[in-house]
Amino acid sequence: MTTWVGRTATEIAAAVREQRVAPREVVAEHLARIERFDGRVGAFRTVRAEAALAEADELLSRDLGSLPLAGVPVAVKDNLAVRGEATRMGSAATPDTPADEDHVTVARLRAAGAVVVGLTNVPELCVFGTTEGVHGTARNPWDLSRTAGGSSGGSAAAVAAGMAPIALGNDGMGSLRIPAANCGLVALKPGHGVVPAGIGHGDWFGMSENGPLATTVEDARLMFSVLADTGQAPPAEPATRTIAVSVRSPLAGIRVTRPYTTAARQAAALLAEAGHRVRPADPPYPLWLSTTSLAHWTAGTAVDAEDLDPRRLARRTRVHAAVGRRFVTGVRTGVRREQLRARLAPFFAEHDVLLTPALARRSPASVAWHERGWLRNILANTAYSPMTPPWNLTGWPAMAVPFGTLPNGAPCAVQLVGRPGSEAALLDVAGQLEVLNPWRRTARLD
Repeated sequence: MTTWVGRTATEIAAAVREQRVAPREVVAEHLARIERFDGRVGAFRTVRAEAALAEADELLSRDLGSLPLAGVPVAVKDNLAVRGEATRMGSAATPDTPADEDHVTVARLRAAGAVVVGLTNVPELCVFGTTEGVHGTARNPWDLSRTAGGSSGGSAAAVAAGMAPIALGNDGMGSLRIPAANCGLVALKPGHGVVPAGIGHGDWFGMSENGPLATTVEDARLMFSVLADTGQAPPAEPATRTIAVSVRSPLAGIRVTRPYTTAARQAAALLAEAGHRVRPADPPYPLWLSTTSLAHWTAGTAVDAEDLDPRRLARRTRVHAAVGRRFVTGVRTGVRREQLRARLAPFFAEHDVLLTPALARRSPASVAWHERGWLRNILANTAYSPMTPPWNLTGWPAMAVPFGTLPNGAPCAVQLVGRPGSEAALLDVAGQLEVLNPWRRTARLD
């Protein structure tokens, strides 16, 4: 008997279009896996079992042959509106009111034939790089003692556990790339304006972008084409690119541990063997990058928390927002972001792609971080995920790509960064790494 759990979105959609399997059968198998394993993983805040099966049946009235994601189950991060469901953003302070309509990215996925099986857990207001709170805790399916990461932690956990082949998340300081790196997934944070944002109150000053989480580069490319409404384009013929490899932390004082530096250097060596021009080169990160990152991170939360009852927010969130309020006016000017773009642009004029470690160390333990103090959360987050914030500040595209394993057998990962408009180039390089160093798609839970 054919099972569709663990199959890629590309494979599922092709089978549904060719009527080798009914959408209901695919969705039902994934719902059964959610029911069996999500009590251990904690990927979902809410599961849309009856609604998803009904929507799968409704697909039969459409022209399946025209749907690029025909019958594909998709998980959606719980800060994007799904019609008929509340958007809770990981908080007790948000209203439990069903949305009247889908967020534009959700609407595009549904128009392409995808079926939303549920909304996934996030840290409160999507602030932190660990996912836990009043609505649930998302654990890494490869190592249930560790957090899945954040803030798209539930979405990443769902895909890594085989509960959905793809998931929708977003990234304001690394919130796609961090959980993808933890969970062995491909994630693409598009450049600014490529995919509609509409996240919170102002997209964290334009730094936050919606993007795909997937088990393969092919699926990430397919989902990205739907989200960006570009139409599906095949991978380009391999091109020779100039690739800089850097293992230096952009944030001063943070050490990148050996498994992650080794992964970056080994990935660079494989790309050099494949014919790319690869050389060590560190971007000219300014010393003020750490304080600028903190100012933008906290100010984004301050804006998102403005209309919420602070008494219903977790203490770490209240403090984060209070710190950020003093920075909102300065951050809104965009001066520091423009200075950073100007400083880094010459580097990317010389290099097509920057290859770095995706993280500095393995993810923190899966504990009740939302009950711990603000400073403790800040230090834990910054120590393990310093590699991602610069590319939200610049608004340039960046990816997390699985590469190798950590000593405990969990996935390791690298990051690819490009200049504006280079999403296709990053996907091409990621696809080459996938071929040169294949990885397992999903964690075994049974």
